Amino acid sequence: MAKVHKNASDLTAANLLHSLRCCGGSVPLHSIKFSQPVIQALLDRELVKVTNTGCGFFLQVTEGK
Repeated sequence: MAKVHKNASDLTAANLLHSLRCCGGSVPLHSIKFSQPVIQALLDRELVKVTNTGCGFFLQVTEGK
């Protein structure tokens, strides 16, 4: 059975998480075309983290999730 999402924001957050996983789990933060509230929702749920590499910020899928 398909997973039911609460609202469009949750669906968009799920799309971003899927995109991150398809891109190897990490992408430059400046290249993401999703809104800040969508990124913040994933950060709040601790599904992703922001890492400073010294050359820029990357959004990464957290390990084990």
